[in-house]
Amino acid sequence: MSVSISQDRGILSAIRDAVRGEAHYDFTRESIGRAITLLAIPMVLEMTMESLFAVVDMFWVAHLGADAVATVGLTEAVLSLLFALAMGLSVATMAMVARRIGENQPDDAAEIATQSLVLGFVVAGLAGLVGACYASDVLRLMGASDAIVRTGTGYTRMIFAGSAAVMLLFSVNAVFRGAGDAVLAMRVLWIGNLVNIALNPLLIFGLGPFPRLGVLGSGVGTTIGRSSGVVIGLWLLTTGRSRVRVSLHHFRIRADLMARLARMSAGGIFQYFVGSASWIGMVRMAAGLGSAAVAGYTVAIRIIIFAILPSWGMANAAATLVGQNLGARRPDRAEQSVWRVGIYNMIFLGLVAVTFIVAAGPLIGLFTTDASVAPVAVSALRLVSYGYIFYAWGMVMIQAFNGAGDTYTPTVLNIVFYWLLRFPLGWLLAFRLGGGANGLFLSIPVADALLAMTAVILFRRGKWKKQVA
Repeated sequence: MSVSISQDRGILSAIRDAVRGEAHYDFTRESIGRAITLLAIPMVLEMTMESLFAVVDMFWVAHLGADAVATVGLTEAVLSLLFALAMGLSVATMAMVARRIGENQPDDAAEIATQSLVLGFVVAGLAGLVGACYASDVLRLMGASDAIVRTGTGYTRMIFAGSAAVMLLFSVNAVFRGAGDAVLAMRVLWIGNLVNIALNPLLIFGLGPFPRLGVLGSGVGTTIGRSSGVVIGLWLLTTGRSRVRVSLHHFRIRADLMARLARMSAGGIFQYFVGSASWIGMVRMAAGLGSAAVAGYTVAIRIIIFAILPSWGMANAAATLVGQNLGARRPDRAEQSVWRVGIYNMIFLGLVAVTFIVAAGPLIGLFTTDASVAPVAVSALRLVSYGYIFYAWGMVMIQAFNGAGDTYTPTVLNIVFYWLLRFPLGWLLAFRLGGGANGLFLSIPVADALLAMTAVILFRRGKWKKQVA
């Protein structure tokens, strides 16, 4: 059912409809405020569950000691390269699907969906095989001690073995977001993460009939949870629950379409690779300051992600609105939507920043009381929070460009402000100027603020309105 409503039926009605997700709305004709609400609420709830898992998982792993926490941090730093591939592919998939939906071509959107799934599966299979076979070498490359290698090799191997689940989950939900079926993306991630949250303590500590696997249990639970989400997502795509319905005949290889998807994905992949490589560099530098620095940074980042991921949900709403409105030849409406989302996101993250700065000590105390780890984590949480208002605008601008199919501009921004500024600035402050971990953390809000201001200037120029997707 397609619904178009010319007048705003009120915020409560929009919230109810957003959570129910019982209709396929025309987001190019709804009022902008209602369209944002219908998309952003399920996207924020989706990302809230993802961030909740990150915090809960770290809560249990932290009970195993600093080496276990460092294992998770080092593994995720390397895995962020796979996430770069997944996110790059999902950016292209979402932009192309959104454009086809705006053009009222759902069958073409289904073709894009299947090419994305096939491409993602092949890439993830190769990456997972390499990572699983060389798990211990990956940890050593990241500066892990012998104790961390002994503790964490099994975890690292399991996480990389589940690479296909990561890629497919990103691709499936990118299709849902591009189509405007944000509620379906939310449900998929909620189911996967609920399975994840339930299994992790059982497998980590060996509760009931489950074996005690330690940090490996976290990897097993995570892989099973992600795989469950993929199965549910594929079922929704193939049974007509989504505006994009995938059938068996869509799975034929379309070399031209896959090449186009790959070209656009390349920009998105490199865009996130730049950010991920910067993250790896930051963790690697933290490792040079000791296990406590890595563990403190990892704990703080999990709490930071708890706020950042819901905020990305709002930014994703901007991307969908840009893609669909450009497809419907309504670029001015696309721009108005982005500015509105940016204001909402700034208010949200501003409130979160105040909370984190004031209550950093008690929040970190929920996860660790280790005298060497807690002070580092408190400093990281406070320093990173100072840049939240800028980061709110930066992420909305980045996703707006991506939603238009312009993956080049965000890539350049990431190179300039993450590689050429944040990474070397962190090294300079931490090691050359003797700032230690605090110097490392301070480079994060500085880079985020400058990126956001530059992105706003570029967005106002409007070249993204002429982007082909």
